[in-house]
Amino acid sequence: MEVALVILVVALALGFDYTNGFHDAANAIATSVSTRALTPRVALMMAAVMNFAGALLGTEVAETIAKSIVDLGDATPHQQLVVVLCALVGAITWNLITWWFGLPSSSTHALIGGLVGAGLAAGLGVYGSSIVDKVVLPMIFSPLIGFTLAFALMVGLLWLIKSASPAPTMRRFRLAQTVSAAAMALGHGLQDAQKTMGVIVMALAAVGWATPGEIPLWVKLAAAAAISAGTYSGGWRIMRTLGRKIIELDPARGFVAESVSATVLYVNAFVLHAPVSTTHTITSAIMGVGATKRLSAVRWGVAKNIAIAWILTIPAAALVAAVFTWILHPLLS
Repeated sequence: MEVALVILVVALALGFDYTNGFHDAANAIATSVSTRALTPRVALMMAAVMNFAGALLGTEVAETIAKSIVDLGDATPHQQLVVVLCALVGAITWNLITWWFGLPSSSTHALIGGLVGAGLAAGLGVYGSSIVDKVVLPMIFSPLIGFTLAFALMVGLLWLIKSASPAPTMRRFRLAQTVSAAAMALGHGLQDAQKTMGVIVMALAAVGWATPGEIPLWVKLAAAAAISAGTYSGGWRIMRTLGRKIIELDPARGFVAESVSATVLYVNAFVLHAPVSTTHTITSAIMGVGATKRLSAVRWGVAKNIAIAWILTIPAAALVAAVFTWILHPLLS
């Protein structure tokens, strides 16, 4: 039974990673595609390759997910596996709902919400202070930093290029966007694929096949491959929201938004070891560069719908995971 549960959890985790890829593919390439810096297929191929590379760059975020969200110390192997299984069901369900409506919600927070909901429903403890420090605070500050930094850098950039000829300047920024989009995709792989690695290690550790602080190579490769495959399949619904519905982007603004987002992702992964949302970061950066035109240039109605999805993500994924945990309660005994 335990072996079958482990296999099911690993399969579901890679399925979640795949949905993360197509759900969040827009994070990396929407701005480049909307400004015509890259064609959609070229952008998707580049994003898939950079997501794969980013997934292999570190394990700190994976260790945070595996050790700092739910306290599995007193749970039986069956309980641990069911909790992880139901957490993944909650996260995948919310990913598919928001993808269907074209809302760029956070796969990161869907997974964390699923873990919290399943853990509480199973009668386990959660690491409240760790969740506040490494989830809630980054969730609040990353979008604020992304918006403010993108706005400030865009204002400075506009001042620097105010006397430049528009056409050749935009051509240069289109070329620069190939680099900034690649950096963004690398950061997405670094952040999001690691979360799946952490969940898989939780399942393996439950039956003694791994330890939470060590990520086997095959887990890294499988998670990297799944998120890359999902990215290449595309996320056109969300891409339209990020690339066109919030604001009409030009290459200069696209370059700044991607560069700021990539920087925030790297700092959170390498310095803070925090599982920050790539979706929140790029969306807020797009709003920041858009606001430099004028505040009314940002379609705040669309932004409001996105913000509502952000707020609902953790409780909604937690609720779905909790319901499935109660349904599967016989397996917990």
